[in-house]
Amino acid sequence: MSSITLDPRLDLTLERTIRASPSAVWRAWTDPELLAQWWIPAPMQARVDRLDVRPGGGFVTSMREGAGEYAPHTDGVFLVVEPERRLVFTNVVDSSWRPAKPEPVSMTAEITLDEHPDGTTYRAIVRHGDPAARNLHEDLGFFEGWGSVTSALADLAESGVI
Repeated sequence: MSSITLDPRLDLTLERTIRASPSAVWRAWTDPELLAQWWIPAPMQARVDRLDVRPGGGFVTSMREGAGEYAPHTDGVFLVVEPERRLVFTNVVDSSWRPAKPEPVSMTAEITLDEHPDGTTYRAIVRHGDPAARNLHEDLGFFEGWGSVTSALADLAESGVI
């Protein structure tokens, strides 16, 4: 679990039990081919341009609808990598280690995987710099978007393919 206290004025959280091992969920997060299958809400498509899963490593994805052109989606860095347990990344610093002003909102996301009798307790904590950014992220559909991709992640991890 995170050692940082949650602040409901600044943080959005999502938690669910995934009926798969933490190692399967971890692999879905850290294998580019698997990440591309669930990272963007359907029917959008994701492309993983860079996935260097180590502290300071780049995390870059693009998205498209139908046969359209890919557009930038995520450009950030991993801050903490604890295999099969915890990933922390931010979009406040881009993959070239330059300060960024990401649209629509800057954030730091912490993903934790804890063993559970039924598989894995999956938790996403998304931290924002101020209440306005947190509220904007919620208004833009945080729970629907992150909920949708978490369901897609669970479907993939629970499928037995991993």
